[in-house]
Parts: sequence; structure tokens; C-alpha cells
Amino acid sequence: MQPQPSPTKPAAPLAPLPSLADVPVDAILFVSFGGPEGPDDVIPFLENVLRGKNVPRERMLEVAEHYQHFGGISPINQQCRELIGAVQAECDRRDLKLPIYWGNRNWHPMLQDTFDEMKKDGRKRAIAFFTSMFSCYSGCRQYRENLADAILATGEGAPLIEKVRKGFNHPKFIEAQAACLRDALEQIPTEDRSQTPVLFCAHSIPMSMAENSKYVTQLNESAKLICNSLGHDRYELVFQSRSGPPQQPWLEPDVCDRIEQLHQEQQIKHLILQPLGFISDHMEVLYDLDEEALGVCKELSIHAVRAKSVGVHPAFVSMIVDLIQERLSEGTERPCLGEYGPSHDLCPANCCLYPQTARPARPAPTA
Repeated sequence: MQPQPSPTKPAAPLAPLPSLADVPVDAILFVSFGGPEGPDDVIPFLENVLRGKNVPRERMLEVAEHYQHFGGISPINQQCRELIGAVQAECDRRDLKLPIYWGNRNWHPMLQDTFDEMKKDGRKRAIAFFTSMFSCYSGCRQYRENLADAILATGEGAPLIEKVRKGFNHPKFIEAQAACLRDALEQIPTEDRSQTPVLFCAHSIPMSMAENSKYVTQLNESAKLICNSLGHDRYELVFQSRSGPPQQPWLEPDVCDRIEQLHQEQQIKHLILQPLGFISDHMEVLYDLDEEALGVCKELSIHAVRAKSVGVHPAFVSMIVDLIQERLSEGTERPCLGEYGPSHDLCPANCCLYPQTARPARPAPTA
């Protein structure tokens, strides 16, 4: 679920510290959302996610049932472990000798515990990779605020952190996504493939959050680049997993609503759902797509294929290490596709603002 951020949370710009260039990078930090790993974890996890946010408890309990449907276990943590293992192997292959740490926003390993571990190990500066490929408050700025909070709480000796750029238009991200789509298309009868709609799915967010970020622009660009690479021209962007109050506008169309509309208007026989906004098959994919959206397709007698997420696809793993190496060596090539150029490394002070969080900015020793 993608709840609203707290309206009292101060904004945290990213300003480079004067001493940053003098401190060698000695670690990599994966920063993720986190998820429960057993039935007893579900409610405490969701309380962490929703603390200070205007989401009804009834909605929390509804989402809790989604997790309990899978034994109270979200796959996201295990998928993070697998991705970290693959990135570590790629770093070893390139002789990039940096240890990888991992901290979550909402469940163990918690980011603060990871910072304590890094401080104990004497780490001074880390390059962070967020497990979110598209820019918005909850997918980037809020993680930067989490990092700033952890640095302040850790105090003297806390490592400095800088992030890699968003890879939404990186050639290797597009390659990995295109491979997932190609595999899905091959499950459609040859004579029907060109007319099969591809619904690229992403987490819905409040309109006020979307309007202050490049979230929709980046998603649309990725979708276009993926389909262009395969010569498939029937695709669109849809959204899922809304969790806010009904009176607040969120991004639409909802994936299930769009499936029903396509059925009514075009009597489609086949459909592909591709979880573009998710790098792995976590709960929003397993429940909201595999259970709900595919369930709608079954009811309407639509042959639907859910494409895999990029997960540990070799091209995606290689891209992550490329992005890290960009930050290690000034002047390294910054490849990208399409019309927008490479995303920035250092976020401007007003980047991905969310109006409900707007307050005087505090300095944040992250970049």
C-alpha cells in the first residue's frame, strides 16, 4: 500500500556537505520499504507504515488480510536479499570491493539499526540504491528524509550518504523490462499478439503528489521505450493499490476498471499486465494483480498474462552496479534512452515535494 505521508513531516532537501568529496566511499546501502515475514508481523508492520497518516483503520485491516492470505509473509524482504546477492556477485565480478548494507523504512532490518551497524563497522560514506525506479515523494524524497533522520539519530560517526540516479530510462532497465514483456507476448497466440493490449501497472499515488514529481512522465517514457524496443504499439499506463480516502483524487485509471472498460468497448480476447512500477513481485503484485486483476480477467473470459517483474534479471543487476560506478568515478558515461536525458544524482531542494509535507526545510547530510 502507498499511504499518504504525514502532514507534519518537514521537507528534507539534499545539499552536499563541504567535506563529502574528502571522504572515500566505503559501502553500498540498499534502502527499501520492508515487509512482514510472519503472521505476527503484519499489524505492527502496517502500523509502522501508517503511523501519523490519514488512512482509516478499516483500510489497514483490509490490507492486513491481503498479507494473511499469503501466510503473513511479504516476499519483498527475500527479494531484497536475492537482489543484494546478485549485485554483490556483479560487484565481485568487476572487482568492486564494497560491502553492501540494507535498511528498510518500515520493517526489519530497520534503517536506523543498519546505520548503527555501519557506524560500528566504521563506515564513513555510502552510495545508496533505492528499490524504487521512479521519482515521487514516497519513492524518493521520503527515503531521503528517512536517511536524514537516521543520520541525525545516529549522531557523530554516522556515515554520509549519496544516492544513485533513477534508472527509468537506462538502456539496461529497458532491456530487462523488454525481456519480461517479450516472454509474456510469447504466451499469446501469434496471430493475436500485435492487437493484444499491454497494461503497464504502477502504484497509484495522490494527484497532489504526482503533480509535484516526474512520476507519470517517467512511467510513460519507460513504457514507450519498452514497447518501441519490441515494435509493439498497443500499450497504456494504469494504476493500482490505491489506499487514500475516497474524497482525495489519486492517479487513474485503476487497472481493474480499465480491464472492464476494454472488455465492454473492444471485446478484447487477450491482455498482458506488466508491473512496471515494481522491481519485484511483492504484495501489491501478488495480490492486486495476480489475485484481483487476473480474477477480473477470468470472470470476463479474457486470456491474461502477468509479465514478470525485473527481479534479478542480469541486465537490471548490471544497471544497478553501473549506477554505483557512475558515482564513484567522475566523468563516467551516463547512458539513457529517449528524450529526457539521464536523471539527476543530486536532488534539488524542491524535488518531489508533497504539499501536505511542506514546512521550512532542514539541512540533510545526504546527496
